[in-house]
Amino acid sequence: MTNTETMTTAPSYATELPVRLEWAEHAPEVYKAMVRLDAAARKGLDPTLRELVQIRASQINHCAFCLDMHTKDALAAGESVERIIQLSAWDESRHFYTEKELAALELTEAVTVLTDGFVPDEVYERAAKHFEEAELAQLIAAITVINAWNRFGVTCRKTPGHYTPGQHA
Repeated sequence: MTNTETMTTAPSYATELPVRLEWAEHAPEVYKAMVRLDAAARKGLDPTLRELVQIRASQINHCAFCLDMHTKDALAAGESVERIIQLSAWDESRHFYTEKELAALELTEAVTVLTDGFVPDEVYERAAKHFEEAELAQLIAAITVINAWNRFGVTCRKTPGHYTPGQHA
């Protein structure tokens, strides 16, 4: 293959993994409840902050479907590519985020990764300094909801790459 062919040939990707289960079709009441819960958890939270939290939890949980969705939604809402790229290393890239966003990302990691024990007091207290109680409760709800969506997506093997910004799960 010549250099010209390399530059003009589209990349060859592996075949998509098959979806294991269309869970929303088989448990429609659960799906509808999740959609309502998601809508309730969004209230009172800054949309940019919410997308950052959803992307970070989805990275931790390896949910490609939710990463596809929330990065596209964040970009469509005006979030920078740079801040999205740096999310996986936010602790080393703190200068890209506000103190409030950092507190939310730290809380997201603590709530998402419970294998190390409980959410540490210092993490919760840092978040509590930046969020009023009602907003903090909404943030915790948003983190919990994205973790639930991630578990459905990863378990049922939802396929990424077909989401259009503005759609919902």
